[in-house]
Amino acid sequence: MQYVELGKTGMTVSELGFGGIPIIHLDTDAAVRVLRRAFEQGITLYDTANAYRDSEAKMGLAFQGMRDKVVIATKTIRRDAATATEHIENSLRMLRTDYIDLYQLHQIAHEPEWQAVTASGGALEAVVKARQAGKVRHIGVTSHSLEMALKLVRTEVFSTIQFPFNFIESDASIDLFPLAQKLGMGILVMKPFAGGVIDNSDIVFKFLRKYEYAIPIPGYDSERAVDDVVAHYSRPKIVTEQDLALMDKYRNLLGKAFCRRCEYCQPCPKDVKITPAMGYPIIVSRMGPKVAMEFARLAMESVPKCEECGKCIALCPYELPIPDMLKRNYALYLKNRAENPG
Repeated sequence: MQYVELGKTGMTVSELGFGGIPIIHLDTDAAVRVLRRAFEQGITLYDTANAYRDSEAKMGLAFQGMRDKVVIATKTIRRDAATATEHIENSLRMLRTDYIDLYQLHQIAHEPEWQAVTASGGALEAVVKARQAGKVRHIGVTSHSLEMALKLVRTEVFSTIQFPFNFIESDASIDLFPLAQKLGMGILVMKPFAGGVIDNSDIVFKFLRKYEYAIPIPGYDSERAVDDVVAHYSRPKIVTEQDLALMDKYRNLLGKAFCRRCEYCQPCPKDVKITPAMGYPIIVSRMGPKVAMEFARLAMESVPKCEECGKCIALCPYELPIPDMLKRNYALYLKNRAENPG
C-alpha cells in the first residue's frame, strides 16, 4: 500500500479507501472485524455518512483508541444549517471522536441545492462553524452531476470532491479531475464497481490505478473482500488488450442508463423492491433465465405494485426513468417465465 497527500489538506492517506455502505448489512462484530482487517491491510481512509444507518457507530467502535491512525470522512445530505449541525454532533457521538477529518456536503447535483446550502441558514454555514470550532478539519463535497461538480470545484470552497468514476463512467477524467488537481483538491472516487454491476475486480482496479491522484473508496462486506481488493495494489499496473476488450463488453451490456444500486430511491411507499428489480436484465445475462427468475422472484413480483408516483425518480441521483425501466424488466421476467414453465 502506498500513501499520498489528500490534495492540499496536509493529510496523508492510503491510495485505497473504504466506503461505509456495505457494513450496514453486517452485524456489529462482523463490521468491526472487516474495518480492522482493512486497517491491518494498510487502509487509513474511511468514508461514511449520517444516512448510512449505523455505519458511523461501527466505525467508532472499530477505531476506538486509535483515532489518530485513521482519516475519517462523513457527510450530510441535508441543506439547512440546523439539521446539518445536528448531523455533525450525531456523527461525533457515533464515531466516538471530538473531530471529523473531512465533512462533506452530500449529493449537490442541482442549482437549487447549491443555492440552499450556501444561503443564510444553509448547511455550509453550519459546517464552516464546526470547522472554526475544531469539530471539522476540512470540508468536502460530493455530486453525481458532472456539470454541477465542475461548478463546485471552481468555487474553491472545498478541499475535496467525491464523484462516481469507473471504466464505464469515465468522463470525469476529461475536465473535472484535471481542474480539481490544478486547484489542489483531493479526489475521492465513489462507485468504482458502478454500484456493484461490475463484478470483475481485476479490470476495475487495472483501470482505476492509472489515475493515481484519485482515491477509490469501494465498499467491503467481508474480510475476504478487503484482502481481494488490497491484493490488486501489489500487482503491476498492466492493462492488456484482453482487459480492454472485457471493459468494452461491460460497456456494451450496461450502456449509460443503469441502476448503480445506491438505494436512494428506497423505501418505495408501495414496497416495490426497486433495486433488485432494476438489476434483473443483468442477472439474466449472468445467471440465465431459469436461475434469474428464482433468484429475483420476490423482487420482480413486487413490480406490479408500482403506481408511477414519481418519488423514486425525484430521489435518483442519475434521474433514471425508474417506473419505465421496471416495466421493461417485468416484461422480460414474464417472457422468461412463459418460456421456462415449471
